[in-house]
This record gives sequence, C-alpha cells and structure tokens, in this order.
Amino acid sequence: MENFLAHIPTALHFGKGCVEQLGEAGSRLGKRALLIYGKGSVLKNGSYTDTKKQLESAGIAIFEYNGIKPNPLAEDVDAAAKTGIENDIDFIVAIGGGSVIDSAKITAVCIATGASAWDVMKMKVKPVSAIPLIAVLTLAATGTEMNPVAVLQNPGTREKIGYRHERLFPAHSFLDPAYTKSVPANYTAYGIVDLTAHCLEAYFGDGDASLSDRFVEAIIKEGMEYGPMLMKDLENYDLRARIMWAATNALNGLTSYGRLNGDWGVHALGHVLSFLYDMPHGATLSIVYPAWLRNMKNRIPDRIAQLGSQLFGKEDADAAIEGLEAFFSVLGSPVRLSEGGLPKESYDDILKLMNENECTGAARELDNDDRENILKFMV
Repeated sequence: MENFLAHIPTALHFGKGCVEQLGEAGSRLGKRALLIYGKGSVLKNGSYTDTKKQLESAGIAIFEYNGIKPNPLAEDVDAAAKTGIENDIDFIVAIGGGSVIDSAKITAVCIATGASAWDVMKMKVKPVSAIPLIAVLTLAATGTEMNPVAVLQNPGTREKIGYRHERLFPAHSFLDPAYTKSVPANYTAYGIVDLTAHCLEAYFGDGDASLSDRFVEAIIKEGMEYGPMLMKDLENYDLRARIMWAATNALNGLTSYGRLNGDWGVHALGHVLSFLYDMPHGATLSIVYPAWLRNMKNRIPDRIAQLGSQLFGKEDADAAIEGLEAFFSVLGSPVRLSEGGLPKESYDDILKLMNENECTGAARELDNDDRENILKFMV
C-alpha cells in the first residue's frame, strides 16, 4: 500500500428533513449568502423553498445566481463570482447536482482570490483561500458533495477538465433522498453509471490496496442490486437513499486510499462527447467504459478478470466487460454512440478533439492509436 492522508472535512447531513439543520449551519458561517442553482428543477422538488426558508429563519440575507447548465461553463462561474463580490457575501449555498456544486466550488475560490474561473481550473492561480460552501444535493451521481473536485468546460479553449484542491471541500452537505425522487429515469440511470465509473477509475489506478478494492466492489454491487429496482420504482425513498449514499462513497476517497492514483482516462474521453454534443456526463461514461475496457483487455487482463470474478462470479475479462455493458443497458443508459444519438458523421470530430486534447489516463496512458481503437469499440 501507498502512504496516504485521509481527511474529509465536510460535515455531511443525511436523511429525510436534514435540511432543517441548514439555517443553524449557515448562521455560523456568516450573514450574507449567495444562492447558486440551475434552471428550475430545484423549484419543483422543494429543495429551493426549504433552503431559502432556513436561511431566512436564521436572518441571513440572500442573493441569487441561477441558470447553471448540466455541463457547467467557466463563464457562468465568473458571473456568479461577480454577483458574490458585488454583494459582499460570506458564504455560498449550492442547490443542485454535480454541475451546480462544482460551479459553486470554483466560485468560492474566485470570490476569495479575485481570479477568473479558467485561471483556477488551469492552475495558473494557487488558491490560498475560499469562502465557505454549503451544498444541498438533488442528484445522486458525482460525489462532489464530499470531495474537493470540480469539473468545468470552456468553449473558447475547447476543453472540459477537472480540478482538485483541498480548498474545494464543502463545509456542509445536506443529502435528503426525497429531493431526488423527481429526477427523471434517464438522469437517475446516468447517476448510477457515474457512481460505477468513479469506482472503476479508482480500481484501475496504480497500487495494491485490497481494502479499497473491496470498497469498490461493494459499492458497485450496491448499484447493481438497487439500481435496476429503482428504475422500476422511481419514487421509492429507500432505494433513492441507498443509491445516494453509494454515489457519495464512490468518490469521497474511500475507494482510493492506499493507491498511487486513479486512472480517469475514461472521464477524459467522455468529456469530449459532453463538450461537442452536450451529452449528459453519465451517458458518455456508459458508452466509453466498455470500449476502454476492450482496448485494455490485452494490457491488463488479470485486473479486469478480477473485477469479473467479484461482480459476476466469473474470473474472465470478457465476462466483466459484457456484464458491465449489460448492466448499463438494463438501466437504460446508452452503450454505443448511435444509442446516444450521434451519427457516423460525428466520429471524425470526436477523434480529432480526443487527440487534440491528448485524452489519456494517469495509470494507463493512451496514444492516438488507443483513442482510435476505443472509438471503434464505441460504434
């Protein structure tokens, strides 16, 4: 095992009605809050109303920035930061899924430092501070509610990239599974794919960490058992709760301790599909992951076979790949570019941007031939 530091400073509040503790938490952070959210779903599931009521009851002045997109933009973060600076806010409250919370994380750094969002993402600025962030999660998927990671895209540079810094941990996160009951079937499925992919990115990193392997396998099994059940009963609170907690644990460090790194090559490839065609993040992962595994089958056959043994009872690389692909299909997530609505005419543009951005993994490097081969498996 590699040396590691386990430190998760986020106070995570989980369960029905947990947002009732938000006013007290916020009052300890200041008296002026910037509320950041997306395009309206929070107005329907009750999270916005409940959060605002809590802030008002604590005597906290509220300023708002809305309209964050599912594939979040650096320019929106700059605009949100401008609103925060102009109103001298003390902390941020982000209501939504990964795109909103990720945007709020970088906004917190931009307000504290005066830097632009993209300068932060490209590590041209080293954050020495960030204003506190409270997250109210409404989509089980990314794990951003309990980690220091954010993803943004920039149309000007034709990039969608991730950024990690210890300053990005939310101070508090509120996870009420009831807020996810209105999430439609397709985005519910994408969230389950996302948590699975996060586990796999850790699993295919470098390093021998047997307990982390077991955490990965257990979390994926949780998704495999309860995910299909949830797809048939979308308003089931207990199933929503199980998937929500699985998604949080898939990317809060639990699956990575003792490893040298995670891979993240599949995410890099998937970001190209999101950037070019605004494809939902989870949908890109269900298309790319089986293709990446097929490309890697001759390079790491034993590792893939081990996954097959633990998940499907067959110590066989093909069984692992086919099993994961079948699981994604059962959820209703696409496993081919055509199922994602992308015509053959788009394939050249996809490969061009994958190569232009030099999409690769930290543990399993990819060259142009790899990327072309993976694209063929995606067709």
